[in-house]
Amino acid sequence: MRIRFQTIAATLLLCMPLAGCVSNEMRTDVDMQEAADHADGIMDATLRGIEPTVQWAHGPTTTGSCGVTRRRAVMTVVSEKRRGNFLGLVERIWRHREYRIKGVNNDADSPAIYAQTKDGFGVTLIIGGAGQAFFEVDSPCVNESEVKDPTTPPNGPAYEGVYPLPRPNVRSDFWSAGAP
Repeated sequence: MRIRFQTIAATLLLCMPLAGCVSNEMRTDVDMQEAADHADGIMDATLRGIEPTVQWAHGPTTTGSCGVTRRRAVMTVVSEKRRGNFLGLVERIWRHREYRIKGVNNDADSPAIYAQTKDGFGVTLIIGGAGQAFFEVDSPCVNESEVKDPTTPPNGPAYEGVYPLPRPNVRSDFWSAGAP
């Protein structure tokens, strides 16, 4: 399990330039809190588009020298047989919202999609161990400010103060099914 987490963490770090913060251009009209709120809106819209609904929880928020990253973890088990459906659905949601798909990783163990919004936010979906999906939104370079916790309540347990989050533990007749 430790190796799997390290692999996912390394993949996220290596792929961040594909997803966000690729522009050195400073957005002086936005601060980190506004960027975090926008990132939350991106994930809210994505998760609202997933049918059947999946249960999710907030992951950690991080800030860098000029950007902010928001994360969410899907607590519904996405079976190996349904991962392609899940990735395809999310890709269609992002294309419909006119996000540019920057890369797709078809790795059997940890498939991923990397996209970018028109306003420079990087959007990532990675399927990790036990079929857990992770969403991450990275802002472009913005003005430094304090960043508050997300205000959108998760649609399941909040897992406040729990890190790392538990493995997915919610079964879905569709997403967790063993047949495609």
